[in-house]
Amino acid sequence: MNLVVAIIKPFKLDEVREALTGLGIEGLTVTEVKGFGRQKGKTEIYRGAEYTVEFLPKIKIEVAVAKEMTEKAVEGIRDAANTDQIGDGKIFVLDLGQAVRIRTGESGAEAL
Repeated sequence: MNLVVAIIKPFKLDEVREALTGLGIEGLTVTEVKGFGRQKGKTEIYRGAEYTVEFLPKIKIEVAVAKEMTEKAVEGIRDAANTDQIGDGKIFVLDLGQAVRIRTGESGAEAL
């Protein structure tokens, strides 16, 4: 099992969710986060004053998948979140040692 973590632009969330649902992935966790990478923030004007926004709003998606679904999940997220612009985000894949469904006690791939 793997944990796929993606940091994406907020307006791409629905497209990514639809892509993962289309692959048969049933659950995911979404968190609103802030951060920066190569973008290094941006400058905005508010009430005539210029200020720098160093941390940009992003969406963090976490989804646990079976090893054989990992590459499909990564490709689905990458294709759906891509705008060909700086700041599209990153995808991380982590090894998931164990998963347990609290309600039934199922563990491993059955818990996904």
